[in-house]
Amino acid sequence: MPLIHKSTYRRSRLLRNGHFETIYPALFRKIDGVDYERERLTLSDGDFVDLDWLDSGSRKLMLLTHGLEGDSGRQYVKGMAKFFHQEKKWDVLAWNCRSCSGEINRALRMYHHGEIGDIGEVIQHALQRKNYHTIVLAGFSMGGNISMKYLGVQGSDKPEPIRACIAFSSPTDLEAGAVVLDHPSNFIYRRRFLHYLKIKIEKKNEQHPGVLDLNNFKNIKIWRDFDEYFSAPLNQFKDADEFYRVASAKNFMAGTVVPTLLVSAQNDPILPPACYPKDICEKHEHIFLEMPKHGGHVGFWKPGEEYAWSERRAATFLEEVL
Repeated sequence: MPLIHKSTYRRSRLLRNGHFETIYPALFRKIDGVDYERERLTLSDGDFVDLDWLDSGSRKLMLLTHGLEGDSGRQYVKGMAKFFHQEKKWDVLAWNCRSCSGEINRALRMYHHGEIGDIGEVIQHALQRKNYHTIVLAGFSMGGNISMKYLGVQGSDKPEPIRACIAFSSPTDLEAGAVVLDHPSNFIYRRRFLHYLKIKIEKKNEQHPGVLDLNNFKNIKIWRDFDEYFSAPLNQFKDADEFYRVASAKNFMAGTVVPTLLVSAQNDPILPPACYPKDICEKHEHIFLEMPKHGGHVGFWKPGEEYAWSERRAATFLEEVL
């Protein structure tokens, strides 16, 4: 589809660059009136993920997937959940990846950008719970990559009720995304991710003693080292190269058969040019790439507004394609 060059998003004058647009909503945007009902889903391998539901009595479902070291309580997830639950009267399912719901998962592995088996089981469980006629996948950062990879791999074999996909700020090329995290200007994001991932890996080592070499934390100089020492072995990849290849959505997006909107701001501080798959989207029948000049990383919000532009943009896109 043609690239969407003209976007309706206009940033606040108070948030003058991509870092401000990224960090300010994460710290100061508060979402009231979202009261999830939690359900624990036992997966086929005996592990679990926690699901957070908003039931409107609808046969339309918005399925939300969070970003790296995020969860269903992040403002970008809760904002989308509230908008579609209260304004559009859809059911909403915000699921938490393994180890992301406040309790460490049981298996050795945790979660990663390219894991699509779990979202597949979540979708099948939702369909068993209710006969939805419309399901839309919406993902943020890592969650967008997961959603788009899932649809690309499934192709025409996807569950029939899945009608569309929306992804915001998604690192569709993980190798390039790893490199940009090492830029000095991105130290705050890199440090935060490593801090919380280290805590989880230490807990994982307590569950499965001797499998991981925690001394390798001392050897991490660049983000790729973390993926080489931990992401790859935890998830049964040979090395970081294989992990990047298998986990990057851009390597699978060609198989997509439903309308998909990928929105990535041009001033996103942690998305390099390789994560804007222009060549794929220009030639693809179903994938739209929208690149607002501003917005930061899963930002797209102005102080004082109840709903972010991203939430309203998701709704207008679905009105056009469903």
